Amino acid sequence: MSKLKFAILGCGRISYKHVEALAANKEEAVLAAVCDLVEEKAEKRKSEYIEKVGDAEVAVYTDYKKMLKEQDIDVVTIATESGYHPEIAIYCMNNKKHVICEKPMALSIKDADDMIDCSKKNNVKLCISHQNRFNKPVQQLRSAIEENRFGRLINGTARILWNRNMGYYEQAPWRGTWKLDGGTLMNQCIHNIDLLQWMMGGEVDTVYAQCDTFLRDIEAEDFGAIVIRFKNGAIGIVEGTACVYPKNLEETLSIFGEKGTVCIGGLAVNKIETWDFEKHKDLDDEILKSQQGDPDTVYGFGHIPLFKDMIDAINNNRKPLIDGEEGKKGMSIILAAYKSRLTGMPVKFPIGDFSTMDMVGVKKIKK
Repeated sequence: MSKLKFAILGCGRISYKHVEALAANKEEAVLAAVCDLVEEKAEKRKSEYIEKVGDAEVAVYTDYKKMLKEQDIDVVTIATESGYHPEIAIYCMNNKKHVICEKPMALSIKDADDMIDCSKKNNVKLCISHQNRFNKPVQQLRSAIEENRFGRLINGTARILWNRNMGYYEQAPWRGTWKLDGGTLMNQCIHNIDLLQWMMGGEVDTVYAQCDTFLRDIEAEDFGAIVIRFKNGAIGIVEGTACVYPKNLEETLSIFGEKGTVCIGGLAVNKIETWDFEKHKDLDDEILKSQQGDPDTVYGFGHIPLFKDMIDAINNNRKPLIDGEEGKKGMSIILAAYKSRLTGMPVKFPIGDFSTMDMVGVKKIKK
């Protein structure tokens, strides 16, 4: 079977993980092109890839439409500013390219739905990069839930206690804006919110949130708290901040049930801190022994298996683990939280067509 040809579109902060993932999957995939408005950034990613795999022909572009016209590409990975994801993804899929899109897939319900519809219409795969789902402890937790080891699920918590100073936002002025990013919930917290909803049953009934902008001079929130009532009765609690002094403190996912408790922490939700069940404790010794160390960054270990899953999904004509419908779920919770912040009221699902742009002026109104 011939190797799938990939292009990386957007060569900023996260894109080195795409290079790493393609190099690790070099038996089945090859990086054929890189594209960024700043040519030096694209050249840097090209050099990183060649350094990892040896001699390779990687074309460099500053115009992705020209790249798709001139290069025979199978899969485009999108790592641009969040607000541009839908336009770029839809263009690529209309040109019959499979797409891996960084989180969040979109900043509005309509754009997310349009991306999902476009993938179906063109019979191409759409994968959203919630790579922490592939962390080994997360997979083990998911298996425990599917085996009903918790009994009745009661509640789950996602805590993202991080520091992002003004230098972080000034480095890329699109960060923290309603048009292109959203705040702490949409940018920093969405991975853990995705994990929380995946574990708790996914189907949301009601969301209520309190958010504010305390310390950072940005449009969107630097702190947010969400209470989620799931349709199965369980309750999710999210605490997300960019204001922890003086540095990142923790990112943890905790699930509590009638017959079990699991807490996963580590640098990138990658380490079991508590694993305690009423029954079959003999099975748990091996799980606890199989722990791995922390990754080098908060981006974690998951991009390599996520790319592998997408490659397999294309070659075997199946859905990727995190397709458009799955990628929309965490994003929808955050948009509901923003709507709740705007109205001061709980938000019932489905939330309708809501966008981060509906939040424009919220800071100005408050002050």
